[in-house]
Amino acid sequence: MRLRERPIAYKKLWKMLIIKDMTRRDLRQLPGISTTSIAKMGKGENIYTDIFLKICRAMKCELNDIMETEYDESDDLQ
Repeated sequence: MRLRERPIAYKKLWKMLIIKDMTRRDLRQLPGISTTSIAKMGKGENIYTDIFLKICRAMKCELNDIMETEYDESDDLQ
């Protein structure tokens, strides 16, 4: 199976921050969210699942509210 290196997108999280009038700095101040995790998300890199759960708990949302998978037609799922 060949997939793009970064099929996870955090666009929904960044949009949610705008809607809630929050910045990445505000996100960093949530319990258990490090600067490194936010930097990785900003680069589209993977982070540990427990970080997502902490974000969801603090922002009162579900995982699918802050991230999504992005595959394109060239991805071979065989």
